[in-house]
Amino acid sequence: MHNEVDALETTAKVLVVEDDEVLRRLLIDVLSDQGYEVEATASGEDGLRAMEQDVFDIVLLDINLPGMDGMEVLRLVPARQPDAQVVMMTAFGTVDTAVEAMKQGAFDYINKPFSTDELVLTIRRALEEQDLRRELARLKQRARGVGSEIQIVGRSPAIQRVVDLIARVAPSRATVLVTGETGTGKELVARAIHTASNRANKPFMPINCAAIPDNLLESELFGHMKGAFTGAIQNKKGLFEEASGGTVFLDEISTMSMALQPKLLRVLQENLIMRVGGRQPVPINIRLIAATNLDLKKRVASGQYREDLYYRLNVFPIEVPPLRERKEDIPLLSNFFLQKYSELYEIEPPKLPARTLDRMMAYYWPGNVRELENFIERGVVLHASGGSATLGFELPSDAEEKDESASILDEAHRRRWTFEDLEREYIFRVLESVRWKKTEAAEILGIDRRTLYRKLKRYESEGARSPE
Repeated sequence: MHNEVDALETTAKVLVVEDDEVLRRLLIDVLSDQGYEVEATASGEDGLRAMEQDVFDIVLLDINLPGMDGMEVLRLVPARQPDAQVVMMTAFGTVDTAVEAMKQGAFDYINKPFSTDELVLTIRRALEEQDLRRELARLKQRARGVGSEIQIVGRSPAIQRVVDLIARVAPSRATVLVTGETGTGKELVARAIHTASNRANKPFMPINCAAIPDNLLESELFGHMKGAFTGAIQNKKGLFEEASGGTVFLDEISTMSMALQPKLLRVLQENLIMRVGGRQPVPINIRLIAATNLDLKKRVASGQYREDLYYRLNVFPIEVPPLRERKEDIPLLSNFFLQKYSELYEIEPPKLPARTLDRMMAYYWPGNVRELENFIERGVVLHASGGSATLGFELPSDAEEKDESASILDEAHRRRWTFEDLEREYIFRVLESVRWKKTEAAEILGIDRRTLYRKLKRYESEGARSPE
């Protein structure tokens, strides 16, 4: 058989379980030529004994074996080789059995007769996924060092810079401003800072400033005294007091009204608050982390934001990159979310076909990591409800082409739009594509409906449909 695939420099170990002597010897030769260390057995029982005596990366397993068949062997592999990837070999007419094998945990299957290239590429993909799983395990282990619930998943230079900044700022008391597009994981960064700090055993209190009306936001943050307003039937502590010793995370800080901004400035300058209706300042002990997806400097220049507050917030800036700038993290993130939601729904993780992953790598991901997570969760839900062993849905139909988002970028560059202009135009295009069904649009955009309504209300007040 002629091989057109470059040989891999690898020390991966492969166990071949195949009763046909001619094919077994051929598999040994082909895989050895690729640089793999190969062991082979002629029966399922001998294969299991080999697994008890050595550690394998790949198990190449025939379905039709004498005595104990391949499906029986497959069910016993995890107890002996928990990290191994199993590739099933199946003859014509047993494809249904092979698909069932994938549901039982096999990585993939190949139909006999198969080419050398098909075999080598399948094993290569199995090893790549195995590497991702191992990397994910290392990330989880590292994350447990700063908090078991925090995983900054990724190995790209862009996200590693963020991880390094988190490690640098966490031990200090510095105020942090986290910036980045919607869905990039700004709250996750804030939680990671809190968990890696000496305040980790104290509360982490998040609040979305855009989700609460101004007249209620002040009470939520600063608390109120009995009788301060209609409905204030008792004294109430606000978030700043409730988080004593811990961290307060103010998301979408750019939406805070001009009336409330000086009160927040006092928190940062003096560590004091005044409850609504109160007369005595109350000392507080909190660390403040704020986040925004807008350009605060631009809002300062337009008079919509206090300059002194901006500089107080921007002591230690961290910019979270969009997913399109860290696409090498997509496979690892996908596996992370597959594991997460498979555990949640108590099912075996479905497979992510290579064709789907290729389209995911080409897709623009306007909703960033949140959109990717939603995509994977929907696939797991479909699988849990009786779908195939692979993810049973597709990306937007234009994902393989130059997508709508990319064309918007071209237009933005030509017209010199700001990020806010670009976001507004994309929101309107998504709304038009779903015939202004706001719930559906919010899901595609990766934001909640309240945030979408707020943005639309702001666009209406600005008299803007599309940036010109």
